[in-house]
Amino acid sequence: MESMIDREAVIGWDESPPLLVVEVVSPSTKGEDYRAKQWEYCFLDIPEYWIVDPLENQVTVCTLATREYKLIELRGEETIQSPTFPNFKLTAAQVLSRKL
Repeated sequence: MESMIDREAVIGWDESPPLLVVEVVSPSTKGEDYRAKQWEYCFLDIPEYWIVDPLENQVTVCTLATREYKLIELRGEETIQSPTFPNFKLTAAQVLSRKL
């Protein structure tokens, strides 16, 4: 298996889609993370992706449903509920603190 450290952060068209993608927003990528990535990931049939936004102190959970994403914004102690990983238990604050 290829090491993730040595791998380019691109999902090829010929690859199986990952179950979960996590994007971390920076000032230079904010528009792309909130808009363009949504269409790309929908096209790739990625069932779930998160937008971790330290600029807005929120985590947005995006779940694919009928060719578009349903978005849920979470802040502070709100618990992230992942349909892909139902036993996963973290709050938005825990993810944003980077102390997992």
